Amino acid sequence: MATFPTLKTGAVAQYPSDLQQNFSTTVVRFLDGSEQRFPWYAAALKRWVIRLELLDESELTALQAFFVSEGGRAGTFSFTDPFSGSMVTCMFDSDELDLTFAGVGNGKGQVVIRQAGSSSGSRNQDSGTRRD
Repeated sequence: MATFPTLKTGAVAQYPSDLQQNFSTTVVRFLDGSEQRFPWYAAALKRWVIRLELLDESELTALQAFFVSEGGRAGTFSFTDPFSGSMVTCMFDSDELDLTFAGVGNGKGQVVIRQAGSSSGSRNQDSGTRRD
């Protein structure tokens, strides 16, 4: 599995960066009005907004080449969580990458990465269920 490229400093992100934790729940509503809830994922999934500034041409080129090699959202890769330092299997959150190069050492961009989820079961088989 490919690994998200690091900057020349060895970091994968700069500050400020954002971290969100997302839950997904399946709700089954019965005719009597009662509900039963199940987690769609075994744990919360993380999503990072990585803002990058003052990058040189080689850092921008490496990020663009990695994005193309992964096919945007199609591929999965290893990503080091900049907040915990743990390695996580992730994917890009978009099929578009917006990078700007405005001169030597003045490149910037923003990348949104989300954790690849694993379903906690096939609980969405019934047409009476919905994911919230």
